[in-house]
Amino acid sequence: MSQLVRIGQTISEWPVSSQQQARRNAMVALTDCARRRAEREDVASYLAERASRHAEPDVTPATEPGVSLHA
Repeated sequence: MSQLVRIGQTISEWPVSSQQQARRNAMVALTDCARRRAEREDVASYLAERASRHAEPDVTPATEPGVSLHA
């Protein structure tokens, strides 16, 4: 009889434990997404800063009329 009681308790506790596990999984996923987003933003700002420091003036090559730059 005690085995039936344990099975009954397990069945009745399943929705609660399942919901708690789902919430934990969601929090872990949200934390990972936030970390990745912060990392992407850091990389984007680094690249933008680097590009602005190393920006070269826009120089177009002088070509003769009728001369193609493409071979």
